[in-house]
Amino acid sequence: MIKIYLNVLLIGIYLGILFTKSEVARWQRVHDMFLFREPHMYLIIGTAIVVAMASMWLLKRFKVHAVTGQPIRYTPKPYHRGVLIGGVLFGAGWAITGACPGPIYAQIGGGEWIALLTFAGAVLGMYSYAALKPKLPH
Repeated sequence: MIKIYLNVLLIGIYLGILFTKSEVARWQRVHDMFLFREPHMYLIIGTAIVVAMASMWLLKRFKVHAVTGQPIRYTPKPYHRGVLIGGVLFGAGWAITGACPGPIYAQIGGGEWIALLTFAGAVLGMYSYAALKPKLPH
């Protein structure tokens, strides 16, 4: 089990370096994206979508298993108005803080200590969602 956690930690460190070097974790890049000032973030997101599509195809094609040995299954989630509401809230938080969940860790690791407030807000949002989930549209 420790080997699995170590592998996950190494992948997280790699992603943190990738987010920092590609400037995905930089507030100004996110700000410029939401103002349609530059294509940098859109090109990265587009590349990520293409890589994810190819990866999903390969996972299905070769019936790849997780590190725990379980088969990897993809089950599409149905669309409902809760997706729209959650998407708007997520985008607003992203625009205000300049980070979605992954880059928060990269920002903290890069010494941007103000990102601890973003992290606290994300944790608060997660617990608020869990508490309100029975009352939200699903």
